[in-house]
Amino acid sequence: MPTHTLPDNDAPAIQVGDLLFRFSPSAAPVLDVPAWRVARGERVFLQGDSGSGKSTLLGLLAGLLVRTRGAVSILGTDLGLLSVRQRDAFRARHIGVVFQQFNLIPYLSVLDNVLLAAQFGSSGAASARSRAIELLHQMNLESALHTRPARQLSMGQQQRVAIVRSLINSPALLLVDEPTSALDHSNRDAFLKLLLEALEATGSAMVFVSHDPTIGSYFDQHVAIAELNRVGVPA
Repeated sequence: MPTHTLPDNDAPAIQVGDLLFRFSPSAAPVLDVPAWRVARGERVFLQGDSGSGKSTLLGLLAGLLVRTRGAVSILGTDLGLLSVRQRDAFRARHIGVVFQQFNLIPYLSVLDNVLLAAQFGSSGAASARSRAIELLHQMNLESALHTRPARQLSMGQQQRVAIVRSLINSPALLLVDEPTSALDHSNRDAFLKLLLEALEATGSAMVFVSHDPTIGSYFDQHVAIAELNRVGVPA
């Protein structure tokens, strides 16, 4: 892999500058973010209403979308300078992503869903399996569930498997998109507690996206997308 795709250990987890994003050249801007920085190990709650651009920003941070203008730098690497293949490799090694729909492979077992993601990391098969089992137990997923197909799990169990999958390669940055939207308050709070406990062991930075302002107290920093995004702000 070219050296410019290797992370800079002294760089922040996220550095955004003069960021503009349009879905097409003729479309109106969706995001216009002058500057934003997230330090290594910092946990940020990014809150905003539906359609405010927070999931689009998460897609840019993950390298799933590419900025129209400006810079999106993750761990010192400007994702806009990488090819699609290089972005995919960088994401697999350094960024964990939890999608709102979880994106588990329904016919694969819990353990195989996690180990599939581990193939893109640098750990050997034996150590990856050991770490997967440790993380599954940490997320209160007992051994009897490890061989069960993902489609047979409850929504809450699938959610926890998705978190384990995102952490298996010990990413420096975790991006989480609306994972608690289908949970009641007690299950939501239990999930957040488990997630933050898992992050304590990894030291990962995290951006957690949600429309629910009541969970902001769990995080180091609470940022409203309206504070970052100039789109829609009167001149």
